[in-house]
Amino acid sequence: MKDRESTEYRAVRAQHTATSITVYQAYSAEIADAALAAGTFAPPFKRERMTWIKPSFRWMAYRCGWATKPNQERVLAVEITREGFERALEHASLSHFEPDTHGTREQWAEQQRTSPVRVQWDPERDLHLRPLGHRSIQIGLGGEAVHHYVDDWIVALTDVTPAMRETAELVAAGDLEAARASLPKEDPYPLPENIARRLGATG
Repeated sequence: MKDRESTEYRAVRAQHTATSITVYQAYSAEIADAALAAGTFAPPFKRERMTWIKPSFRWMAYRCGWATKPNQERVLAVEITREGFERALEHASLSHFEPDTHGTREQWAEQQRTSPVRVQWDPERDLHLRPLGHRSIQIGLGGEAVHHYVDDWIVALTDVTPAMRETAELVAAGDLEAARASLPKEDPYPLPENIARRLGATG
């Protein structure tokens, strides 16, 4: 488990500034174009559905197949406020019960019932999209959290589809050094202690 020793097992790694953090989403061209035109998500985006945001560029690449999967051909970098990001996590519940985090199944079930936000810790991916030994956070926004996300938290939207496809081409060509250099710089995000405890984060 060398990877686990050298990298925090569960930590948010992301592009972030003093006031914002960047997450990624993949959509069809219709949804992406409407969002870019509006500066936020607009129809045909559906607010009533849970929307998943991902701070990891490589995990987004894994999820959308380097922007090749149907209805995931366009990848957007979504810059949101740190205040909004942390508000979402303060009201999040892990998707699965964990005794060390929740105590009892009843406490977890109550947290699930009252929370509009879900969190999963999934294996981070390498450039070949193979699982690594440490985890990457995925955040599902539902209910009121989606409205806050769309109306209040988004600072900027950028189409990063060309960058994702360029990285994929470098990987396919075997130029892993150049592919690695093309990735966004993602640093550990300093989660407040209460949020880290709520989500079972380790760093």
